[in-house]
Amino acid sequence: MAKVPNTDNSAQKTYTRTGCSCTYNGPRETIYDLSVAGRNCLEAPASELPALDLSDIPTLSDYLANEGEGPTLPQVTETDIMRHYTHLASMNFGVDGGMYPLGSCTMKYNPRLNEDAARLPGFANLHPYQPEYSTQGILQLMYELQEDLAEIAGFDATSLQPSAGAHGEYAALMAFRAAHLARTEGKTARTKVIIPDTAHGTNPASVAMAGYETVTVPSSSEGLVDLDALRQLLDEDVAAFMLTNPNTLGLFEPQIIEINEACHAVGAFTYCDGANLNAILGVARPGDMGFDALHINLHKTFSTPHGGGGPGAGPICVKAELAPFLPGPIVAKFIHEDTDTALYSLAMPEDSIGRVRSFYGNVAVMVRAWTYIRSLGGEGLKSVAHQAVLSANYLRVVLQEHYKVAFDDVCMHEFVLTGAPFRDEGGVRTLDVAKRLLDYGFHPPTIYFPLLVEEAMMIEPTETEPLKDLMLLQRQ
Repeated sequence: MAKVPNTDNSAQKTYTRTGCSCTYNGPRETIYDLSVAGRNCLEAPASELPALDLSDIPTLSDYLANEGEGPTLPQVTETDIMRHYTHLASMNFGVDGGMYPLGSCTMKYNPRLNEDAARLPGFANLHPYQPEYSTQGILQLMYELQEDLAEIAGFDATSLQPSAGAHGEYAALMAFRAAHLARTEGKTARTKVIIPDTAHGTNPASVAMAGYETVTVPSSSEGLVDLDALRQLLDEDVAAFMLTNPNTLGLFEPQIIEINEACHAVGAFTYCDGANLNAILGVARPGDMGFDALHINLHKTFSTPHGGGGPGAGPICVKAELAPFLPGPIVAKFIHEDTDTALYSLAMPEDSIGRVRSFYGNVAVMVRAWTYIRSLGGEGLKSVAHQAVLSANYLRVVLQEHYKVAFDDVCMHEFVLTGAPFRDEGGVRTLDVAKRLLDYGFHPPTIYFPLLVEEAMMIEPTETEPLKDLMLLQRQ
């Protein structure tokens, strides 16, 4: 078969990644560049079985447009294949190899202890159809995690079912709908949900999925919710207000109590997007701020690798009024009358909105989160927030020498720069900056979000990055 030529076959790339000099020697070869006629991985001996009549079975060539010819595949040995794809894998970037400062995504290093716990045979080999008497260990862990998350966040009840943050948003909005209908005995369903212009993109998507109309409230000049504008939008047709606190600009809402009180005054629920919980973990509780519901990204705040589609988990915590409407099943605890021992069982809340996924959620993620909470303890969880905020403010200050900060104030776990001056003065876009960081072996931050900041660069260093690595990013 003819080889497909590679037009760029001579480049050598050298860069520094977190203090290590890495050189990729040799040409940038595709698998087709390695192809040599006659090469293959193996040759099987001739079959001794009688030939089968396969004339009536369609083959790939029957569906191809190029006159029945099959695809042009490279002819390579197993050694060629193994070394080629191992080389490509070594070029992948991951948090185990360097900083991953994606704003709002909390791409931090996750302790291997938590990975080991999730792989224990007693957890890894469970089957969801096992009877409850044989799964008491995992049910106890899930029950304790429910209680821990409610206590950490300041709520009364938790459902572990949702599989991601957006999934949790949707489940909470459906619980809001059910609660509103219960308040009016099924006569009235509110139709609008208010979100700020700094909201994560999942918020309006979840609102639409839940059948509500999205209403956007603008930010003030300080990058916070404009309380006067919010009050003008609030009426008895508003089902809920969704807010990330601290918000996507990395700023904590100082008027959060007043915001929640204004929403509750018209009968609306308030929802906290927990994507940025890493910033206030163990320091402030959304439930104490007046929120009625919160989703928690276990795969961000509580130690589970994420990205590339999963796995994720987005449990929702709610106040007592909403507890009967939680998606289920959730884990209930009973005391055996004869033995006085604790038993655990799955149960549906009284007026549950039902299941939002099959089985019980991403259980391996729950094991990691439970282990993380137990290994850190209360003071350790608080230190997560302290270190995350300290790291972000350090970078914000040192990068001010080279970039413009969109909202120049003390930030929480993340901050937003704007590359607009570079664009206006020299035609350099934020995308160019991000690509240049890649050239030097640094994963770029989130760019062009939030949308209200021109040429945005949103940076979150997290609490697991040492000072020497923050200083390396500063020098680039």
